[in-house]
Amino acid sequence: MTTKLMGQKVQRTEDQRFLRGQGRYADDVAVSPDTLHCAVLRSPHAHARIVDIDVSGVLDVDGVHAVWTHDDLEGAMAEPLPLLIPHPALTEGRTQYALAKDEVNYVGEAIAFVVAADRYLAEDAVSRIEVTYDFLPPVVGIDAARAATNLVHPDVPGNVAARMEQSTGDVDAAMRKAPHTLALDLTVERSACTPLEGRGTVARWDPDTNRLQVWTSTQTSTGVRAVVAAKLGLDLGQVDVVTPDVGGGFGVKINHPWPEELLVPLAAMTLGRTVKFTEDRREHFISSAHERGQVQHIEVGFDDDGRLLALDVQFWHDHGAYIPYGLIVPIITSTQLLGPYKPRAYRVVFESLYTNTVMVTPYRGAGRPQGCYAMERTMDAIAEFLGRDRTEVRAANFIQPDEFPYDQGLIFQDGRELEYDSGDYPAMLEKAKALIGWDEFPAFRDEMAAEGRRVGIGLACYVEGTGVGPYEGAHVHIETSGKVKVATGLTTQGQGHQTVFAQLVADTLGCRFEDVEVVTGDTRRMPYAVGTFASRAAVMSGSAIHLAALRAREKVLRIAADALEAAEDDLEINDGVVSVKGAPLDGGAAIDLGTVAVLSNPLRYAFDEKSRIATQFSVGDPGKPPVADDDEPGLEGKDFYSPERATFASGMHAVIVETDPDTAEITILKYAVVHDCGRLINPMIVEGQIHGGVAQGIGGALYERMAYDESGQLLNASFMDFLMPYVTEMPDGIDIDHLETPSPLNPLGIKGAGEAGVIPSAAVFASAISDAEGFPITAMPISPSELFALRRSLVEPVETEDPS
Repeated sequence: MTTKLMGQKVQRTEDQRFLRGQGRYADDVAVSPDTLHCAVLRSPHAHARIVDIDVSGVLDVDGVHAVWTHDDLEGAMAEPLPLLIPHPALTEGRTQYALAKDEVNYVGEAIAFVVAADRYLAEDAVSRIEVTYDFLPPVVGIDAARAATNLVHPDVPGNVAARMEQSTGDVDAAMRKAPHTLALDLTVERSACTPLEGRGTVARWDPDTNRLQVWTSTQTSTGVRAVVAAKLGLDLGQVDVVTPDVGGGFGVKINHPWPEELLVPLAAMTLGRTVKFTEDRREHFISSAHERGQVQHIEVGFDDDGRLLALDVQFWHDHGAYIPYGLIVPIITSTQLLGPYKPRAYRVVFESLYTNTVMVTPYRGAGRPQGCYAMERTMDAIAEFLGRDRTEVRAANFIQPDEFPYDQGLIFQDGRELEYDSGDYPAMLEKAKALIGWDEFPAFRDEMAAEGRRVGIGLACYVEGTGVGPYEGAHVHIETSGKVKVATGLTTQGQGHQTVFAQLVADTLGCRFEDVEVVTGDTRRMPYAVGTFASRAAVMSGSAIHLAALRAREKVLRIAADALEAAEDDLEINDGVVSVKGAPLDGGAAIDLGTVAVLSNPLRYAFDEKSRIATQFSVGDPGKPPVADDDEPGLEGKDFYSPERATFASGMHAVIVETDPDTAEITILKYAVVHDCGRLINPMIVEGQIHGGVAQGIGGALYERMAYDESGQLLNASFMDFLMPYVTEMPDGIDIDHLETPSPLNPLGIKGAGEAGVIPSAAVFASAISDAEGFPITAMPISPSELFALRRSLVEPVETEDPS
C-alpha cells in the first residue's frame, strides 16, 4: 500500500543537488566564449536633469558591440515601463523608463546600456561615458516628502501618488464615547530583501524559428514573457521564458520588467548573439527595490477591559521614486493591521509618497510587519495604561472560533472582501503562552534581576492573507515509463516546491513519490500562470496540482478498468500499480501506470515491445473510433484553481530578550512560534520556512536598514556596512507548535506559510525590549547604540553645570 504523504516530514528532494553545488542559476546559463555581456551606467545623483550623454569615447573601443541610451530606443521600448497593478486611488502613478529620459530620480537609475565581449570590457566602456547633469534638489525621507518644499516629479502635487481611506463604523462617535483614549506615533525604517543571488537575465534569439528564449531570475516567468513580447513587438508564442534555480527572491524579483529584462532580449535580437546580464551586489543595493519605510499615527478608544471601541490610523508610506507595483504594500498594511481582532469601529487613511530613493516593491511580509507593529504596540499601550496583562487585553479583542467566516468590512489587496475563513485565536494564545512560559516569566525575571540582569518578554499576534488569485494551473503527465511529469507555472526560490508538490501528486494519483518530477517557472511547460508571492504557492499551485492529478487518476481508472475488465469503483492505485481491490497482484488483476499510459495512446506503429500492445490490431473496439469525441490521446490531467478570495493564516510569536545594562546589547534567550496554516503538507518544510522567516525578522528588527543621507546617497550599499544577523545572533533554538484549522476555500484545506516567520518581528522585539527597559519603543529597527541613547534621554538624569 502507498504510504500517505500529506502531513509527513518528507526530506526535500532538491537539497542534494544544491548541497553538491549542482544548482543552475541565471549566471550559469550560456557559459561560452560567444556570449556577450552587459553593464549599465547608473546615475550617481538622486535628482538631476540629463543635459547631455556623450558616448563617443565608447564607440570605437575594441570588443564593444553596442551602446544604448534612451534616444536609441524606439516604439514601446521608448515608453515608460508598465504600472503593473493600477488602482483607482493611485491617481499619480509614475514609472521609470528602461533607460532614463531627460531626468534621473534616484541614485542607481539606469542611463546607458553597454554590450561587450566580456563584463570587464563592458564595465570599462561604461566608465568612459560622460553625462552632463543639471542638479535638482532631492527629496529624501517621509518628512521631506510630506513637506513638499521640493517635488520628485514636477507634475505630482505634494509628492502624493495616492491617498486611500477605508472605514467601518462611526469612528469619531465611538472615539468620543470611549472611556479611555491613547495616541501613538510609530516609525519603521527602510530595509531590503538582499537575496544571495542578485538579478540576472540571459537571452538568445533564434532567427530560424523566430523565437526568443529568455532565462531570468524572477518570481513570475509568465509576467516577464508577456511584457517582453509587448515591448519588443513579438507574439506571446514567440517568447519562451525559463526560470532556472533562483538564489532567493523574497519579493524583489516579483517586479517586472526590470530594465535589463528588456534590454538584454533587445540586444540578443539586434546582435544575433546570446547576451547576459548579472547584477553585482552594489547594483542590487542601489537599483533594485526596498520596502518597510512608514510613519504611523494611531489613536485608539477602549473600555476598562481593553476592548477596542474605536481605532483611527493614519500612515505615510515611502514608495521611492517610482511606483511600478502599485499600492499593494500600503493596502496590505491598512487591512492586515487588524490582525485577529475586531474593533467596533475602524478607519485607516494612508498617503503613498514619492521620494528620490530606490522604488519599493513587496518584501517578505509585504506591509504586514508594519501593520502588525502598529496594532501590537497599540495593544501593549492599552495593557500598560490599564495595568492589565498583555495577553488579557488581546484575548478580550479576539474574533472567536464560532464567528468564522468573519468579514472585517474592508477590501483586501486582491480587490475582494477582507473575510477571514477560519481560525482559533484563543487556542493559539494558550499554546503560545505555554511554549514561551508566559505565566512563569515573573519568577524568571526576579531570578535574573538578582544577578543584575535585565530581561523582558514580548508577544505579537498576526493574521496573514495568503493564496491570493487570480489563478494557477498544473499539468500532470504520466509517461510510458511510469514516471509522472508535473508542471506548474509559478517559480521556485528555495521553498521546497519539488518536494511538497510531489507529495500531493503521489497521494492523489497513487504513484510512488520518487517517480514524480516537478518543473516550475517554464512557460514552455505551463504558459498560463501568475507567480510566486503572497504565500500562495501551496494554496494556488498545490490545489491546481491536486485537481490535475485527480483528472489524470480518473483517466487511469477508466483505461485500466477496460483493460482489466473490471468496474472503476473496484480499482485502486498503490505504488504506481492499478489493481482490483482485494485481488492478488500476481493473479493478472493488476496493471502498472506505464502500461496504462501506453494503452492511452492508440498507435499505428510499434516502436518497441511495450508500444506493441497499443497498436490498432492489438487493442480497441473495431466498432468505435480509437479516440472518442470527448477524449484525447495520452495519459494526463490539466486543471486550474481560482479562489473566490484569499485564505487567512495566522500566528503568534513570543520572545524573551536580555538587554545588557552597560552596552545595551540585545540577546535573544528564547523564541517561540505558534502558527496556523491550515492542513500541513510537510511540517518540516513549514518549520524551515518559519526558521528562515524568524532569522529575516530578527535582522529587520535589530540590524537591517537602508541609510540614506540628505542628498539621496545610500551610505551602506555593501555587506560591510549593511548589517545582517549571523548564526551567532540567532537563538539556540526556535520552539514551534502548530494549530490546524483547515480552510474551506480550497480542496486541500491549506493556507500559506512562506511569510509567517517575519511578520511580527518588529512588534515582538519592541514589546520585549520595552518590557525589559520600562519605556516604550516606538521606532524600529533598534540598535544597541539607539537603545543606549534612549536610556539616557528617557531614564537617566541629565547632568547640568552648576550655574554658580
